[in-house]
Amino acid sequence: MMEFFHQSEGTWFTQRTVHHFDGLSDESGESNLLVTVIDKADARVKNICDQQGISVSRAAGGASFLWQDNLDEQILNPDYAAVLIDIPDDETGRSGKLLRNQGYVEKIPVICRYWFGKDGILTIDTEYDNNQGQERCWFLTEDFRVRVSTARMMNGVNLIAYCSERRCPSDARLKQMIAQNLARTTSET
Repeated sequence: MMEFFHQSEGTWFTQRTVHHFDGLSDESGESNLLVTVIDKADARVKNICDQQGISVSRAAGGASFLWQDNLDEQILNPDYAAVLIDIPDDETGRSGKLLRNQGYVEKIPVICRYWFGKDGILTIDTEYDNNQGQERCWFLTEDFRVRVSTARMMNGVNLIAYCSERRCPSDARLKQMIAQNLARTTSET
């Protein structure tokens, strides 16, 4: 899981399609997802482990996720953020628990189960008080990934979402690309 978090680190441009089965408003659109890896010594790891009654010694680290409107320069909204702590089942890290400070469907602390299939697809199952969620995520390339998710109420599936996510280059990488292109164009003249 920690390898997956490291592979996910950065800013992602997300295009999202959401289908609500109960007729609620459409949440399809574009947004940014900011992912930051958290070392196991980070205070948030201990706080979330303590909150869930799990020994911090079992934690491998974690990641912080923050969603924002596309290209929104406003102050980041903590209501659209979550911290996930990896509690692997064993040394392979291919399955385990994710402790979340707050859930996506219900804004309560929650424990998720995760596992990686032989095909590399990550599956996360989450049991809330009144809902169940499942998310699957995989990389098509280093800089492009796909997520699909469902939220199920007691009376059946409530929504299905599909997200395609493209990694945004960092400012340093953009400057490097510009310099490379300028060097190329000046050498051609």
